[in-house]
Amino acid sequence: MTFDELPEFKREFRRFAKKYKSLSGDIEQFRNVVSAAPLGNGGKHFNTLFQGGHVCVIKARLSCRYLKGSSLRIVYAYAEGEERVDFIELYYKGDKENEDKGRVDRYLKGRAAAL
Repeated sequence: MTFDELPEFKREFRRFAKKYKSLSGDIEQFRNVVSAAPLGNGGKHFNTLFQGGHVCVIKARLSCRYLKGSSLRIVYAYAEGEERVDFIELYYKGDKENEDKGRVDRYLKGRAAAL
């Protein structure tokens, strides 16, 4: 499984990593979970935002040990045929209610243009 990050995601990750020291390890653990079950395990922690073609955009809870009970939200795209995951957005639920739909749309349009 190949993992990639959008530039906006990288900025968000760096900002949160300064605040939540366990985030680097937490994201590695999340990568292991996604490698085993890219579309989630069917529970309430994974929600499909878009599914079309060979791409599926998913919002999931990212458990952060530093937050103790609260969790971050992570939006990623899984390209089934390529065995590839692109991390799109990372946010704290207390700061922001929902994902950035504009960013998801831009990702999907850029992906369609690349094909």
